[in-house]
Amino acid sequence: MNARRASTKAPPPTTYREALREALREALHDERVFLMGEDVGRYGGCFGVSLGLLEEFGPDRIRDTPLSESAFVGAGIGAALGGMRPVVEIMTVNFSLLALDQILNNAATLLHMSGGQLSVPVVIRMTTGAGRQLGAQHSHSLEGWYAHIPGIRVLAPATLDDARHMLAAALADPDPVLIFEHGSLYNAAGVLDPTIEAVDLDSAAVRRPGKDVSLITYGGSLPKAMAAADLLSADGISTEVLDLRALRPLDDATIMESVGRTHRAVVVDEAWRSGSLAAEVSARITEQAFYELDAPVQRVCSAEVPIPYARQLEEAALPQPSSIVDAVHLAVS
Repeated sequence: MNARRASTKAPPPTTYREALREALREALHDERVFLMGEDVGRYGGCFGVSLGLLEEFGPDRIRDTPLSESAFVGAGIGAALGGMRPVVEIMTVNFSLLALDQILNNAATLLHMSGGQLSVPVVIRMTTGAGRQLGAQHSHSLEGWYAHIPGIRVLAPATLDDARHMLAAALADPDPVLIFEHGSLYNAAGVLDPTIEAVDLDSAAVRRPGKDVSLITYGGSLPKAMAAADLLSADGISTEVLDLRALRPLDDATIMESVGRTHRAVVVDEAWRSGSLAAEVSARITEQAFYELDAPVQRVCSAEVPIPYARQLEEAALPQPSSIVDAVHLAVS
């Protein structure tokens, strides 16, 4: 009997969007899971993530909703309380503010207010970030606001593998989980790591080791940080790039370990500088690793304006590899 030779063919490339879709497809094999939101069914999702899932799983599992974020997020919370595992899609983070009452005053608080009797295992996905000329009402980065709220978990997958595997872990969490997908990443392509079958939701990840400075970032700013690290290497600066991955809870231990190795830190955050997640990370470094620092912590954030529509103005308002490089040079000088 001839043994079949193992295939040496490389895994096919995929996109961030396709990785998210495959995660949803896998999750929907659990009868408790369903997807709901505006245009997730017949249209295939506002960003194409759920394309084809309606035909595969039917309208009971892929549910188009009216244009009322408060209503369908509330319905998702109710379904979670009833034993289901809903995945609620909100078109953009800007529109999630219409459901902030449901997220903050219901999803995040019911476990506490019920004395531990009522878990709310709902997953809420939404697109965040700018860089695509969609105007101010579709382009802001407000995930730091949600990272302020106790009672929820906040995730920002920046890689194909996290996009593919974070959803399963989020659905297994008994508490509400918010997943922020940066709009600039949907077309990002690459090859999934076949050795990764699951990811944890608690740990930051060192995406590039270095010894001179720690670049700390997340989500759509990760590719910019990696590009900046390449530019800095030409200047002889060894840059460690740390992907936060989970914005609440923050992985303080990994952040401080990185700062302990490099003794300098630059935090890159697409949100506005005032009251930002970058401010929180900077404060924690100062509180926990002050004597490890050889220079003040630097921050690279968006300009404090509504995100412009015009391309050149939008690019000027956002963190860019060049502005990250400038901040690193300031930190190491």
